[in-house]
Amino acid sequence: MDCLVNVFGRVGIESLLLDVPFMCKSWFKATLSPLCWRLLDFSKISLDSWSYDESISRLLDKYQLYDKLFVTAFIKFVVKRSARSATFLSLPDCCTEEALLYVTDECLDLRAFLLPQDLPDDHMLQIPILISKWKNLEILRLGGTFQMQEVLAQINIHCKNSIGLAIARAHVEQDEASAIVTLLPNIKQLFLRHAYMEKENLVMILQGCKELEYFDVRHCIGFDEGDDEILKLASHIRTFKDEGSMLYDYDDDYCPTYNETTTIPFRSTSYMRSKPTIHPTQQQNNMPVYQHFITYDVQLINGKMHTRQFYTTVSSSTDDQGQNL
Repeated sequence: MDCLVNVFGRVGIESLLLDVPFMCKSWFKATLSPLCWRLLDFSKISLDSWSYDESISRLLDKYQLYDKLFVTAFIKFVVKRSARSATFLSLPDCCTEEALLYVTDECLDLRAFLLPQDLPDDHMLQIPILISKWKNLEILRLGGTFQMQEVLAQINIHCKNSIGLAIARAHVEQDEASAIVTLLPNIKQLFLRHAYMEKENLVMILQGCKELEYFDVRHCIGFDEGDDEILKLASHIRTFKDEGSMLYDYDDDYCPTYNETTTIPFRSTSYMRSKPTIHPTQQQNNMPVYQHFITYDVQLINGKMHTRQFYTTVSSSTDDQGQNL
C-alpha cells in the first residue's frame, strides 16, 4: 500500500480523481490516503478561453470548472482530501478570496506555495497576514511585486526554513532589491526571469545574498547578459543564468505568454518530488509555447538524501533540454 500511495502521489489531481480509483479496489483504497494529495497543482484551471488547457479537459468537464463558484468548491473538495498534509500548492488565476482563506487554514504544512500572476490586489493584501500560518514554508512564488516587501517581512519572521523566492515579471527597483537582501539574506534560490531591473539593483542583490546557489535572471531588461562586473559578482553562485537579458527592450512587440512568465522551476527536498511545469516546445505567432515536465531523482548516498532535478521535453530546439539543475 505504501508503494501505491508513493506512486499515486505523483500522478496529479486529474488522474487521482478520474483514472486511478477505477482500476481496482486496492488502487481505489490507496487514493483515499491523504498522502496521495500532498502535491496540489490547480494552476491549469482557467476561466479564460484563450488559456484553455486541453490536457485537463476531462477534469473541467466532469466538475464543471467554468465558473468561480465551482472552482472554489472544487479546490475545497480536493484540499479536504489532503487532510492538512499538503506540502505543495499552486493556485489558479481564478482563485477566489474564499478559496485562498480556506487553503490557508487547511494547508498548514506547506513547503512550496505558488501564487498566480493575475491574483487580484485585494487578495494579495491578505498574503502578509496569512504567511504566519506556514511555519515550514521553503519556497514562495509571487505573481508580482505588489505587497512584496510586506510579504518578505513576514517570511523573515515566521518562515525560518525559507530558501527560495520567485516573482513573475518583477519590477525590481532599489526598494525591492533592498528588501530581498535585508529580509532574505540566506536565500538559496532566486527566480526573477523577465524582470525589469537596473544593473545597480542586480548588483545589490549579488553583493547582499552570499548564499545564493541558483539565480535566474534570464530575459530581463536593465542590464546586458555577459556583463563582466555581474559575472564576477556571480562567480560564487553554482548556477547563474542571464541569457537573453539586455539593457534596453529593443523588441517592443515581444510579449511573453502567460505561462512563460509565471511558471518557474523550483527545487526543494521536503515535498513530493514530481511536479509539472512548462517549457517552450514550439513557436506559434513568434511566441514560445510551453509543454515541459520537471522530474526529481532522489538517491540515498552514505545515509544522506541527494536530489537531482531534470528537465524533460519533446523539443530539440531548446537549450534546456535534459538539463540537470
